[in-house]
Amino acid sequence: MAKLRITQVVSKNGETKRQIANLRTLGIRRMHQTVEVEDTPITRGMVEKVHHLVKVEVID
Repeated sequence: MAKLRITQVVSKNGETKRQIANLRTLGIRRMHQTVEVEDTPITRGMVEKVHHLVKVEVID
């Protein structure tokens, strides 16, 4: 299954609690941290909610 490489590029200061919770659930704790997660519909939904804070790359 494909994976997503997600990197936080914008600060979470001023964002809603729900968006911060989505970042934490994805495993992102601080700026410029990169995580690799499985590409599932649930993960895609979380990324969509914080797309303005992260950079996403698809890994085959």
